Amino acid sequence: MKRYLILMILSGLVMSCKTKNISNDLASQNPITAQLDLVNLENDKVQVTIDPGRFVSDTVVYRLPRVVQGTYAVSDFGRYIEGLKGMDYDGNELAGTKQDTNTWVFSNAQNLNKITYWVNDTFDQEIEGGIGAEVPFSPSGTNIEPKQVMLNLHGFVGYFDSLKNNAYEIGITSPDTFNYTSPLQEINTSQSEDGKTKTSVFYANRYFEVTDNPMMYGETEVEEFMVGGIKIVLSVFSPNGVHTAKEIKETVHKMMLAQKEYLGDLDSTPRYDVLLYLSDTDKEDSPKGFGALEHHTSTVVVLPENMQPEALAESMIDVVAHEFFHIVTPLSVHSEDVHYFDYNEPTFSKHLWLYEGVTEYFAQHFQVYEGLIDEPEYFSRTTQKINGSRSNYDDSMSFTQMSENILESPYKENYANVYLKGALIGMCVDILMRENSNGQRSLRSLLAELSTKYGKNRPFADDNLVAEITAMTYPAVGEFLTTHVKGTTPIDYDAFFEKVGLHFGEAKVETNYIQNAGNLIVGADREKGGIKFNDLVTNNSFWTENGAQPNDLFKSINGTEVNLANANQVFGEVFSWKPGKEIEVVLLREGEEVLINTTTTPSYTKAKTLLENPEATKPQKELRNAWLKG
Repeated sequence: MKRYLILMILSGLVMSCKTKNISNDLASQNPITAQLDLVNLENDKVQVTIDPGRFVSDTVVYRLPRVVQGTYAVSDFGRYIEGLKGMDYDGNELAGTKQDTNTWVFSNAQNLNKITYWVNDTFDQEIEGGIGAEVPFSPSGTNIEPKQVMLNLHGFVGYFDSLKNNAYEIGITSPDTFNYTSPLQEINTSQSEDGKTKTSVFYANRYFEVTDNPMMYGETEVEEFMVGGIKIVLSVFSPNGVHTAKEIKETVHKMMLAQKEYLGDLDSTPRYDVLLYLSDTDKEDSPKGFGALEHHTSTVVVLPENMQPEALAESMIDVVAHEFFHIVTPLSVHSEDVHYFDYNEPTFSKHLWLYEGVTEYFAQHFQVYEGLIDEPEYFSRTTQKINGSRSNYDDSMSFTQMSENILESPYKENYANVYLKGALIGMCVDILMRENSNGQRSLRSLLAELSTKYGKNRPFADDNLVAEITAMTYPAVGEFLTTHVKGTTPIDYDAFFEKVGLHFGEAKVETNYIQNAGNLIVGADREKGGIKFNDLVTNNSFWTENGAQPNDLFKSINGTEVNLANANQVFGEVFSWKPGKEIEVVLLREGEEVLINTTTTPSYTKAKTLLENPEATKPQKELRNAWLKG
């Protein structure tokens, strides 16, 4: 998963070994069938019918997921189910008991013919409390509108407790005008006699495949292209036609060509889907959780529709690159907790540093490695990760302990650090691999070895991973993981940069409009219920030149009133501003309005950043070159 990291930081300001079960429940091993009706929608709701086949047991349990993979948060998709009821073979209602938010129990299960219910979408629910509310992260959520339906299938189709390994056939009836994409195998398509509707049937080998293969139905644009041996399918929904799939394809194509070059033979999928939903932020019921959720061979992305093309392209590179690298981990390298995931009472791996941290490291490192960005830009991004990690999160928290307990406090409040310190952990391991192999081995080569040893169908034992990596690499790598990942000792980044002839020095660096090199220049004013500038604004050239001062309270930005409830959405858009944008910001200073009506210019700050050490030795330079260029 990749959120816009700035939103996760802001949200902190504005709100405080299993084994497979072989089922005896079915007399027949025919697939469970699910029918979704996208034609007869009622108040943004879809009717779903589940036919499990004939049961032989007395009692069965049906669930919607409490947690889905990749989110590391409770979603409770059962909250969005209405009117669930069972039907017997004579067409009579069969009583069921709702055990908890996500669970329904049916007795006399031999008579259970099918289950029907209505599904409400999650995008609409975000208006009740925004990102701070306990609603599913938008890319894991669902949208139900006459023009577009976002089918994260875990929000529509549930599972029977002991039948998660049974196959599913999912029939979806939609208007004939709808486009659709899905990495699931399509086994049949039929059209109604009047030609107005069509029904497509998809096959999943087990429930995991149901949850792992999202779909988009509706007025979507689709572009397909090849990258090496991988077919890329890009689906885009832009409600107001602001952006097109053809325009976005150029960015994604260039990026994925570089990623494929970076990965070499280290990939494991013949097809990859990118499903992009662009949110009309002027509409109250549009999604606000910007970012992406990975699946093994696809990703769902939600971004603001009103982004300028350049800003959208940059965000797609940042967000989609991260998700695409998940084909390495957790697809090819993952623990038993991931492989045998329990959607109701999950246990979590200790190794988020690997799944999210290393993935985020690759998503940044490949850009400098393949020449998409230059070294100063990469050093600036690395500096921002260090500053953001140290200033916003507990730097002495054990990463493995945090990962294993990620749903609980105080660990869940530190989750976003996986994209900061987690990526920096990956960087340190990469440098150690290069140093100890005279530049010949790297973090990527280590992941290739782990992929060969395990692969997508064989999980590793969670408690053994550090020891295995140590045995496969060098004592220095094992010592680092034991001390700084399992242990609580903060990382001395200076020592690692010294190895590659870099050091921290003060310089004028370009920044954005809500940060100075990773440090936020805005914060919550709980007493006044809003967001204000903090003291760091004095070191931000754009705002200083336009007269902003510490403690100035935001009244409105481009006509939108600013408050704690909408701060994530509003400042998420500010985060994406580029030079040349016309803006109107109204501030309150001691009760008086201060108007800033201008066009954005590049913003700079003075900060300590990574710089080349003029006294770097030849071995240091050679190690740096091996690290950054191979």
